[in-house]
Amino acid sequence: MSEKKSITFLALVVSIGGFLFGFDASVISGVTGFIVPQFDLSKSQEGFAVACLTLTSAIAMMVAGPWSDRVGRKKMLLFVGLFYAVSALFSAIAPSYIVLVIARMLGGFAVGAALILAPMYIAEIAPPGKRGKMVSINQLNIVLGFSAAYFCNYYLLELSGSEADWVKKLSIDDLTWRWMLGLELVPALLYFFLMFLVPESPRWLILRGRKEQALSVITKLNGAEAAEKIFGEIEDSLAQNKKSSGARFKTLFAPGFKLVLAIGLIVGILQQITGVNAIYFYATSIFEQSGIGKNAAFAQAIWVGLINVVFTVVAMVLIDKLGRRPLLLTGVAGVALSMFVAAYGFNQATYSLSQESLTGLSETLDETKLSGLVGVVYENDVDFKNALYQALGNVEASRHEAAIIQEAVEMNPVLILIGILGFVASFAISLGPVMWVLFSEIFPNHIRGIAISAVGFVNSAVSFLVQQFFPWELANLGNAVTFLIYGSFAVAGFILVYNLLPETKGKSLEELETILIKD
Repeated sequence: MSEKKSITFLALVVSIGGFLFGFDASVISGVTGFIVPQFDLSKSQEGFAVACLTLTSAIAMMVAGPWSDRVGRKKMLLFVGLFYAVSALFSAIAPSYIVLVIARMLGGFAVGAALILAPMYIAEIAPPGKRGKMVSINQLNIVLGFSAAYFCNYYLLELSGSEADWVKKLSIDDLTWRWMLGLELVPALLYFFLMFLVPESPRWLILRGRKEQALSVITKLNGAEAAEKIFGEIEDSLAQNKKSSGARFKTLFAPGFKLVLAIGLIVGILQQITGVNAIYFYATSIFEQSGIGKNAAFAQAIWVGLINVVFTVVAMVLIDKLGRRPLLLTGVAGVALSMFVAAYGFNQATYSLSQESLTGLSETLDETKLSGLVGVVYENDVDFKNALYQALGNVEASRHEAAIIQEAVEMNPVLILIGILGFVASFAISLGPVMWVLFSEIFPNHIRGIAISAVGFVNSAVSFLVQQFFPWELANLGNAVTFLIYGSFAVAGFILVYNLLPETKGKSLEELETILIKD
């Protein structure tokens, strides 16, 4: 295997952890509609069922970097694969809400560690001219995971209505959401076993004094001619800070690190505060709000995955040509515009039920409970859903909400589709891949682990808050205001990035350290 193919193979294997994150993150979008009525969940409980994964992910991000500095990148990634597998199994068989949450929180540890360690490992083995593209393989796998989960959810939903004997024997019709969660076990086990083929990071080996082993890995990945030069550059960089293996959190606040820490925090917060995980984790629910119905909402969610994949590939092609800064600025501007389009679409909606529209609803629904809503025109989704839940109660309203909205709403669902897909495309060419590339580049070797963990923790903490409160926002602020808020955050982020972010493409990690770190 050539050096180029060898590095690409390793990047592909390590980034399966990203695929599992994408699957884990988006599969829940199809599950919430089943577990809310089954476990009689409140909006807060629904939010936590989704967000709990990110809560433990944030904790894992704080410890994954430092632990990987102690025990190695490879060993930590093996634990990631194991945790993904256990989480998938117990999520699928969970007998209660509490067990489901615990299983997802266990998966969150894998998610947080994978998000930190996969781009870190890839950046440490990739040559400077290809580093952006190589690190972006992880982001590509994340969005492939999103797409796979949306497709599996839709396929299983369609199967659940089938009369085929094998569907009934496997209980896909009765246990649809359990199959959605359990399918992750297959790629999780594959990832765990493939990780045994991956060598340890040469930069970590040098950091731990295992120089012969490091030189051997570098030679296999880059060829004998380039190996000595690369080895020397890494040694020189690490020699500048002999306390490299013991970097502490307070090191991040040294005067020389102000710029890189500011960039890391701004980009890390911006990636989540613009609502990306509200879109990914609640995609089907959002489309249901536009009145297209449950099955169509699941089908449209597939487009979210496909657009994500296509534009992530575009970003991979362009990131080492155009650079990180142009992609980031263009994408953030697109995120803002797309959120404003979605907000406008929802703001134009009105809701009204007629006696005729009630006949199209499920036979299991007592139509007389909705008689008080007939003929009343509601100017916004908040008032309509409040009336709906008051009339039916939480369990029955959550079970039939999508169908009732489909009958009642007057709006242009195409605007919502354009806004959401425009957001996904803009995010996929910018904040998605560029953030992790920047994180793997801007921090010096000797604090990279703890620095990426720190900004990754902030990133996950913001993500948790967005996911946790999204159902509450929709119920209390409404769709239009919620998306307007996300768009406004994108505008503020664009201004900060424009003023602070330099270009990093084409420079070695050691060169970037001399440029960005000012003592």
